[in-house]
Amino acid sequence: MSTTVETARSSVIVAIDGPSGTGKSSTSKAVAAELGLSYLDTGAQYRAITWWMLTNGVDVSDPEEIATAAAKPVIVSGTDPTAPTITVDGVDASGPIRTQEVTSKVSAVSAVPEVRTLITALQRSIAAAATGGIVVEGRDIGTTVLPDADLKIFLTASPEARAARRSGELKGADLTATREALIKRDAADSGRKTSPLAKADDAVEVDTTELTLQQVIECVVTLVEGKRVAA
Repeated sequence: MSTTVETARSSVIVAIDGPSGTGKSSTSKAVAAELGLSYLDTGAQYRAITWWMLTNGVDVSDPEEIATAAAKPVIVSGTDPTAPTITVDGVDASGPIRTQEVTSKVSAVSAVPEVRTLITALQRSIAAAATGGIVVEGRDIGTTVLPDADLKIFLTASPEARAARRSGELKGADLTATREALIKRDAADSGRKTSPLAKADDAVEVDTTELTLQQVIECVVTLVEGKRVAA
């Protein structure tokens, strides 16, 4: 088989969407690493701009103030699935963006149209630059960011399963409170006017409730390989 055909087969754009706690990040990173693709966590970018605004005194309850400040920070995402990085104005933000304060404010910031326009453009440029193919995970990738993605996957799971996973990640977090927070986040993300959380019409839905992480990874790898062969 020629090198050109090999390149065409390997250069696949995969969009993985779904709410928090469905295994998006772990699955996306593992699939990208296994198949030699780049990886982009779009949620980290929204967390990064939220963290920057909180750090720089922007009133994140004021959409107009958020919109005015949106273009100021410089966000750079590394796309190595084995060691993804994110910096804001040259500062490593991988730790700070995971705080509870950022988690509680990110929906409000990401709902502002000016923020979504800027971050969406950034995401598209990263995907376009990934000549070997890329796995992009988020909430509006298949519907808004990359509607022409080669493969779209929508991960789901029951609120109980998602809360249990997230509580495990947060080490000792209250299960009921975590479940309520996830449901609230779902409502905010699904109800926003600009690029809401939604399953694309042509996405493959994978319910991860009863699956182990490895089973989800194997399922997605199979779907991607099938798409490569079809191409």
